[in-house]
Amino acid sequence: MLRNIAFRDDKDFSGCSIFGMMDTRGGKVDGGPIIRAIANMKERSNGLGGGFAVYGIYPQFADLYALQVMFDDDCAREETEAFIRANFELAEAGPIPYRPLPQVTDVPLLRRYFMRPLPACLREEESEDDFVVRAVMHINVNIDGAFVFSSGKDMGVFKGVGFPEDIGRFFRLDEYEGYAWVAHGRFPTNTQGWWGGAHPFNILDWSVVHNGEISSYGINRRYLEMYGYACTLHTDTEVIAYAVDLLVRRHGLSIEDVAGVLAAPLWEHIDRMPSRRKERALALRQTYGSLLMNGPFSIIISNRRQMIGLTDRIRLRPLVAGRAGRMIYISSEEAPIHLVEEGLEDTWIPSGGVPIVAELEAAEGAREEVGA
Repeated sequence: MLRNIAFRDDKDFSGCSIFGMMDTRGGKVDGGPIIRAIANMKERSNGLGGGFAVYGIYPQFADLYALQVMFDDDCAREETEAFIRANFELAEAGPIPYRPLPQVTDVPLLRRYFMRPLPACLREEESEDDFVVRAVMHINVNIDGAFVFSSGKDMGVFKGVGFPEDIGRFFRLDEYEGYAWVAHGRFPTNTQGWWGGAHPFNILDWSVVHNGEISSYGINRRYLEMYGYACTLHTDTEVIAYAVDLLVRRHGLSIEDVAGVLAAPLWEHIDRMPSRRKERALALRQTYGSLLMNGPFSIIISNRRQMIGLTDRIRLRPLVAGRAGRMIYISSEEAPIHLVEEGLEDTWIPSGGVPIVAELEAAEGAREEVGA
């Protein structure tokens, strides 16, 4: 690879790869197709990280929170498990299965816990979701050597250091079946390679994969910290996951409004909007200006009912979508969609700042919103 010898600029500017697929009627597929799809974009990866989020994989524990945790050592595990036993009703716990691979090294202790909060531990008027977020923040901030990397219901995140196809095989994702899959290749921009820092980033059911660089990370982080979110990874993508949880779950905003916050339209575009849209856009900008994501990005946001694709308002990173019956695909490139879907009916490129939303049980499967 060419290097800037004069300035000793050795940063790897690989493009990152993101890919998502969803059966909008809830049919399940194993991890084979998405592993092939993300491997097709290997030139966008650098071997420093890869990961997957998958929904519908724990039907026997569908009503329980599945905390998936990585530990540096048994001391961190024991302290975390003591905290869990004091605050949760634990239904089952054990190691996350994996198959050793020579190219996947420095593997931490990987454990998962299926549980629900003890009612006596909830604060007055606190929801179970709020309690779980508070518990995740406590573990990540206060227990040295422990990191919760997945905390939703009937879903899981699987990530680590390596190429994404190797991480997928390492976690035996060919043995899981889910109705929605999201994948990422490469690593968070400007962050050292370690297992917890790989994509996706997760809180509760929300997972985010990202291609690009969020230059507003500092102000985004400080705003989120006012609402109790502890950004312990010091990487830009982490703030997107917490921002979506705040805006949708806690503040009740629509996905269209979320797009209007994260990828807010330019002031000159707001000035030309019809009056009602203009009033809404101004209100969002004035209320949530500190959550505007500056910089180039394309992202896939997922939860148990939706898969959402979004780019920055001037499309500095690529994103393409495809449809085949009830299957919806979102990708950095079109080629991997064709690779895994022979019956592709349509592909399209979303407008900058305009979300693509695939919804479970939706009549049309996906729609490009035009009001953000």
